[in-house]
Amino acid sequence: MSRIENQFTVQFWGVRGSIPSPGSHTVRYGGNTPCVEMQVGGKRLIFDGGTGLHVLGQSLLPQMPIEGHIFFTHSHWDHMQGFPFFVPGFVKGNHFYIYGAIAPDGSTIEQRLNDQMLHPNFPVPLQIMQANLNFHDIKPGQAIHINDVTIETASLNHPGEAVGYRVNWHGGAAVYITDTEHFPDRLDENVLWLSRNADILIYDSTYTDEEYHSPSSPKIGWGHSTWQEAVKLAKAANVKTLVIYHHDPAHNDDFLDCVGEQAAKEFPGAIMAREGMRLQVPASVSLSESFPISKFSV
Repeated sequence: MSRIENQFTVQFWGVRGSIPSPGSHTVRYGGNTPCVEMQVGGKRLIFDGGTGLHVLGQSLLPQMPIEGHIFFTHSHWDHMQGFPFFVPGFVKGNHFYIYGAIAPDGSTIEQRLNDQMLHPNFPVPLQIMQANLNFHDIKPGQAIHINDVTIETASLNHPGEAVGYRVNWHGGAAVYITDTEHFPDRLDENVLWLSRNADILIYDSTYTDEEYHSPSSPKIGWGHSTWQEAVKLAKAANVKTLVIYHHDPAHNDDFLDCVGEQAAKEFPGAIMAREGMRLQVPASVSLSESFPISKFSV
């Protein structure tokens, strides 16, 4: 087994929510919308296709041909707007397996990615992409097996629905939970289950409690959570590292510095998501192990 096949890493390519926020006020944390890459036992897993996916794609060009698995939480613009600009998807010889739940209106992830690339919204259709694209409809609660990697899924509390993911590999676990809104009187059982004893929990912390409950402009019902709720969850789930994620576009670097300081005081394992940040998940791997075949025949 090579060194890469013996690793579980998490890299952040887009950490901002709602809308891209480039500019001098977001330099330290980044302004691209959600995209997180995990390299797990030699497999490349990509979570969400915000504008950060374009940046990831540029980094992959010297490595082609590429094989990867792309998991969408849902199809709000900030989570899929980078897909039409994902250059490796246009290159013949690359292979991508794409996963997403069926939307409440019955549309598949393939249909929704196709629709955003139709006129008058985009100049070229999905069918012009020359990479081999294999689409998989998933049901929240379903486990996905890719060789020796297991991805668990659960429904999140978000308008239009969304899916959370937990990646398990040889005793290590990283969890990707965005977009979701906490419940006022209890922890979300689905979120708590996904987060259990995780090495890394990436959690939607768009707002502060003060913003969420603002008398003049409350964010209740908007589908997002707060960093204070993230801390509650991390403590209850026995998480090692909490990553504050999906930063509000109005939160500049100085504001996020303050959030990071407060969160770390409440939970020493809390850190702020930054574009380019790379984390290592500990895992116990035997170089002599053989791996089972994926049920998706990947």
